[in-house]
Amino acid sequence: MSDLANKKCTPCEGNIPPFSADEIHKYLKKVDGWEVLEDKIDGFHLLKSFKFDNFLKSQEFVNKVGEIAESEGHHPDLWFGWGYARIKIFTHAIKGLAESDFILAAKIDQISNV
Repeated sequence: MSDLANKKCTPCEGNIPPFSADEIHKYLKKVDGWEVLEDKIDGFHLLKSFKFDNFLKSQEFVNKVGEIAESEGHHPDLWFGWGYARIKIFTHAIKGLAESDFILAAKIDQISNV
């Protein structure tokens, strides 16, 4: 899909501005099936739902996401249960989106297509 999955997430301590709507739309084309939503608490964020055949497959997927998140130092919000997982990604320090959010989404897309 894109070269984003080959990049490394960069820790953000709030020293950059969040992406503008134009930047978000540019990067959104580089990931597969992620929605961009906005709320008053987190600003813009990426959201995607995944479906699985059973609870165990959902749990295995979430565990793989957790391994990627830990290795990248970038941690999404995760919800899962029988046959589903839902992931929310944003950069807490800037209350919005940055390149690392899309990098993490691209890495998650790689494991969801296996």
